Amino acid sequence: MFEFMTIRELYDLIKTNNILEMDSLQYVQLQGWIRTNRCNGSVGFIELNDGTFFKNCQLVYTPQLANFSEISKCLTGAALTVIGKFKLTPENKQPFEIELTEATIEASCSNDYPLQKKRHSLEYLRDLAHLRVRTNTFSAVFRVRSSLAMALHEFFQNQGFVYVQTPIITGNDAEGAGEVFTVTTRKDDKYDQDFFGKRASLTVSGQLHVEAYALAFRDVYTFGPTFRAENSNTKKHANEFWMCEPEIAFADLEDDMNLMEDMIKYCIQYVFDNCSEEMEFFNNFIDKDHTLIERLKKVLDSSFARINYSDALQQLKAVEDQFENKVFWGMDIQTEHEKYLTEKYGPVFVMNYPKESKAFYMRLNDDNKTVAATDLLMPVVGELCGGSQREERYDVLLNRMNEMGVPVSSLQWYLDLRKYGCCQHAGFGVGFERLLMYITSMENIRDVLSYPRTPRNLQF
Repeated sequence: MFEFMTIRELYDLIKTNNILEMDSLQYVQLQGWIRTNRCNGSVGFIELNDGTFFKNCQLVYTPQLANFSEISKCLTGAALTVIGKFKLTPENKQPFEIELTEATIEASCSNDYPLQKKRHSLEYLRDLAHLRVRTNTFSAVFRVRSSLAMALHEFFQNQGFVYVQTPIITGNDAEGAGEVFTVTTRKDDKYDQDFFGKRASLTVSGQLHVEAYALAFRDVYTFGPTFRAENSNTKKHANEFWMCEPEIAFADLEDDMNLMEDMIKYCIQYVFDNCSEEMEFFNNFIDKDHTLIERLKKVLDSSFARINYSDALQQLKAVEDQFENKVFWGMDIQTEHEKYLTEKYGPVFVMNYPKESKAFYMRLNDDNKTVAATDLLMPVVGELCGGSQREERYDVLLNRMNEMGVPVSSLQWYLDLRKYGCCQHAGFGVGFERLLMYITSMENIRDVLSYPRTPRNLQF
């Protein structure tokens, strides 16, 4: 008799030191794919992975196996169903192995399989997005991605937030930057005759839509795909990516920053708790300094600093000769400035930016020069997420829209919210891939998206 098991279940037995269950476990059945297969004629070793766990399971087979010759010639990538004796091997590199008694080839793999037993570059693997998840690096990336998505949901759900699915097709450009993908059924520009009777685009943000729900449910969040028609080929930009955007009613900028800090720490701890093997892999093989885990634990133990934009500029101005970019009021804080500030403070919120540099919906401060906005800067990666207190005053919001050339007619519904019991409220957005890159130390957004969409790249 045998018991069907997954590799995760077997490793869990070892981790929990469940002696009674291990003693009763004699023969197991596994199903998975060959990562490596080597045989010297008298004994063979297969590294099998079934997708349930980051680590492989070692299978040992000898000529006593009925189809020994067939199995010994099995190539990397082939799918197997095996039955074998479970054997503890605490003296070896792996804590256990399976001595095969039966092996069935469920699906063979041709010898032109492009993933072989050698280290492939990340650039090479980007052209194999349909296969790269079978490698250690991408197996780890996308398992952490799955856990990180669950961390965000659990964090907000545990605090009573309502999850809102905002539209992907929209008539609004939330950021007002005009970098949108048009959705159309026509070959001309006559949008009044188009499917929706007006110009439609893929959403750049769910924020404006989810704000309406915050004014009914108090605490809400949206988490889904967003799109930017930005012709950028940097490591941090993609044309399709995911955003998590919470909105909280009866809240100000201080509440917003508290929520941001709590969310980041919760996500880090959740990944530590659920992906410990993957995090060790990232620390040892992906992070250049091998200090990823140490850095993230330091974040967990820290209190995030808070400084005003004007104070940050004053500090940067005092050491301006260190920088390539000049320091002046109204500038965007550059990467080198972020590095200086995070080396000095650790995680730090920079607050109250010049109104000209921020979006129309951010609340105008009493000085009439700045808005109640913040960016969270983190060591090594710089800006991780940003948010603001939203402008709840109808007249002020209308003036800001006119000043910035934001079309009022298509956003009249958003303005109307300010007439119907609009209380003080705030929110922020975090790019999901940017958060994932931060936690895993992956440097290119193309390597944390399953099928990256970037300029001139629509391969799959």
